[in-house]
Amino acid sequence: MLRLIVFAWMPEVTFVREFGELESAIMRVMWDARQPLKVRAVRDGLCYDRPVAYTTVMTVMDILYRKGVLLRAKHGRAWRYWPAESREDHDARLMAEALRAGGDEAITMRRLIEGFSEDELEHLRIAVRDVTAHRFAGFFRQRGLRPGRSARNLGARVVS
Repeated sequence: MLRLIVFAWMPEVTFVREFGELESAIMRVMWDARQPLKVRAVRDGLCYDRPVAYTTVMTVMDILYRKGVLLRAKHGRAWRYWPAESREDHDARLMAEALRAGGDEAITMRRLIEGFSEDELEHLRIAVRDVTAHRFAGFFRQRGLRPGRSARNLGARVVS
């Protein structure tokens, strides 16, 4: 779970949203599900350290809906819920919010990466390569061009 400690002297700090224990347990059930779930199904699937009342789960799921974390649709008399974003998208958004929450982003990123294992560094290299290639292809697609064509197609002039 991501925690952000804020000191009074920190200027303009953005708070990073964090789930409470029950919210986290509910979201684990929701992210593991392959379909929208009713409150009862979520309650039955919870791995939580103590029994939780149906109405408590219903209230917390309504709060998660109002926060924009869950979506819902009426099905008969009950609501069916599903996550607004994947677990990976949620985690990536939280990491981006934490990175931008204060301090020098470059230093923060470097400190984060310094703690990576070799496998994690390789995953990062692959991700950067893939994102760069995707952005590069998008640059050419927007201009109706294909990568690998001459600079003249970009409006460049050869000066002798």
